[in-house]
Amino acid sequence: MDKPPVKMMDPTLAEMGNHLSGAMNILESGKLESEQGKERRKLSWKDIPGPLQGDGQDVVSILQLVQNLMHGDDDQQGHRRMQYVGEQGHMALLGHSLAAYISVLERERLRKLTTRILSDTTLWLCRLFRYENGSAYYHEDDREGLLKVCRLVINAHYEEYATEGFTVLSSKHPVIYQSAACRPGLGQHLCSQLGLPLSSLCIVPCNTMFGSLHQMDVALLDKLIKDDRESGKVPLLLIANAGTPGAGHTDKLSRLKELCVQYNMWLHVEGVNLATLALGQISSTVTAATKCDSMTLTPGPWLGLPAVPAVTLYRHEDPALSLTAGLTSSQPVEKLRALPLWLSLQYLGHDGIVERIKHASQLSQQLLEHLKTLASIKTSVEDELNSPVVVFRFSQDNSAPSSGGSVEGYFAGERDIIDALNRWLGEQLAQQVPLSGVDVVELEDEGTCVRFSPLMTAAALGTQENDVAALVEKLGEMIPVLCCTLRFRQDFKDEVLQQASLSYIEDLSWPGLGVVRYEPRNTDLDEDKRQQSVEKINSELLNKLMELDTDLEFSCGPEFCEETNCIFIGMATEDLDVAELVETIGSVGRDIEESGKLLENMTEVVRRGIQEAELQLQKANEEKLIEEGVLRQIPLVGSVLNWFSPVQASVKGRTFNLAEGCLDSTEPVYSIKAQMNTEASPDSPKSSTKRFPGQKLFRRHGAGSDSISDTSSISHLEESFRETAQVQVTDVEEAEVPQENPAHIPEDTASSDQRVPEGQETESVDNLR
Repeated sequence: MDKPPVKMMDPTLAEMGNHLSGAMNILESGKLESEQGKERRKLSWKDIPGPLQGDGQDVVSILQLVQNLMHGDDDQQGHRRMQYVGEQGHMALLGHSLAAYISVLERERLRKLTTRILSDTTLWLCRLFRYENGSAYYHEDDREGLLKVCRLVINAHYEEYATEGFTVLSSKHPVIYQSAACRPGLGQHLCSQLGLPLSSLCIVPCNTMFGSLHQMDVALLDKLIKDDRESGKVPLLLIANAGTPGAGHTDKLSRLKELCVQYNMWLHVEGVNLATLALGQISSTVTAATKCDSMTLTPGPWLGLPAVPAVTLYRHEDPALSLTAGLTSSQPVEKLRALPLWLSLQYLGHDGIVERIKHASQLSQQLLEHLKTLASIKTSVEDELNSPVVVFRFSQDNSAPSSGGSVEGYFAGERDIIDALNRWLGEQLAQQVPLSGVDVVELEDEGTCVRFSPLMTAAALGTQENDVAALVEKLGEMIPVLCCTLRFRQDFKDEVLQQASLSYIEDLSWPGLGVVRYEPRNTDLDEDKRQQSVEKINSELLNKLMELDTDLEFSCGPEFCEETNCIFIGMATEDLDVAELVETIGSVGRDIEESGKLLENMTEVVRRGIQEAELQLQKANEEKLIEEGVLRQIPLVGSVLNWFSPVQASVKGRTFNLAEGCLDSTEPVYSIKAQMNTEASPDSPKSSTKRFPGQKLFRRHGAGSDSISDTSSISHLEESFRETAQVQVTDVEEAEVPQENPAHIPEDTASSDQRVPEGQETESVDNLR
């Protein structure tokens, strides 16, 4: 029996697949151009568009250009945080290429092909997410589907809208209701695109007294609808959440559906929790979403598929109204939007799709179980058994409820401090464990929280269980730092207020120990000069502090900070000595201010010293003229006269003291005692607190894991005492050197006529000094 003939693949399709595979290999290989090409690219004006090449460029050169634009100047693969694109991602990218190729087919064949693609994709999605007898609209903007649904509902409620337009709406204003927990700007976007006034948008608050803080208040919604109907308005549509954008909470969808049926309203549901409809075990609150009138799905981030469209599933019996609203199209090319999703769903299969969503849900459960064991961590999870979104935050109140707690118990300013610390916590976790995909979210009731939503990030980043374990480990390391920083903030403020030269800056948004500014003690300056002095001193003080051997971080603050000329101090540890830290900041600031004053006065001091020296030189010349006579000043006569009768002229030495700004005579010879007193009293700063080997600054001895044993401490003290004693003996010996010769000179020798000329005596004294 002959075997059936093997169908040959279209050569164009095969070539397209090979080109796409080769292009992805080049872009994902991470191999940049050669060093010579890299240097040439750095020297070229790469950001300035140039003219098109006359003879064109090959594919490899164009892809190399794309790679350079994608990665910029990053030479290391680790610095590139790109979405993980697996084989299923390649299928989605191939779909875009195929869509362009299929669009050139003849019209009848294109119609059949697009109808098949659209019907298959719609059937698969409706079965996956348990939405029976539904139609699908594929769109790039995830708000576009809801916008077309609103147009559909307007056409259904206002029969003359297609002919009369907005004039029909003027008599009976339509009203769109949405939860206060919906994503920001959604309702405003709808009103803008539909040409409706903002008065047509009604924001329904969440429960404030009973139930969840993130669920829509159904009783209040009922009252709002009744009031609008009595005032002649038309309740049009309700937007509910199956997973709020912030914390992943789900509204009471079954109760909302009953309300919509009662008032003839359209119910639209959106949210990340809709992905769990594909699982075997589903929360009852999410299951109610299958009875809604429409829902928006985003399978791209759920399954890790790049550039696939969002999908809005809806139920409506009149295809003419759907066509009028734009939910369906007669253009075959527009139906090709579903092609990337059609290819990707076939590649993954039903089991592969369910496995990816199940994996993300398990990651959330794994993190939630570990968070329950950590102190000072509070979670905000509505359904702990089925929630794919985990929201947590650091809190010092261990007696607070583990979920859904409010912030009413905080004193003034404490919530802002806690929010700042949680913002720092989220940023650090995202930086140190990038594969976890955590981010920072602002919730109205809880405040700033850290969110882990693997359904939106795990497939793209390739998050695994070990990444969650690393996240928990880093979190356990940061909790003590947060607790210490929160505890030491008040101590730091009290210590700064005790320093006259330091001012404490209250910045509740700074996630650290605090903010301080050095204030100059000179009050004679005007405001402009004082401001310049403050800026100069604090800038130099910050540089000095950053050079110290310490675990603390010093900075000039955030980029867009209202406070200027300040020093921002970062997170603290358990063994921090706050008093020593503040004392060091004050003493270093005073040293900088004093040295600055010396430099500022140096010009004036030198100028006055030069003027005084000129006057004394002029006076010395006059005295010399009187002493030697006029004849000795004549060049020829003076030299002859000096040869016959030499003059014993005396040279008066002078020294210029920069510190005092005056001229001193060198005639008096200092005694040994005066020399020792001068050398023993320099204005040197006092030594700081003794530190032990390996101990960094501002750390209390004996605290933490870096404490030194008593034996090593005692031996170090003895060694320090010996070094100090040796330094003192050496200083005394050096001070006694000038008096050795006078002590051994006989009295008759000391009183002899052999004297050192006064000029040479001056030089020796200068050398001694």
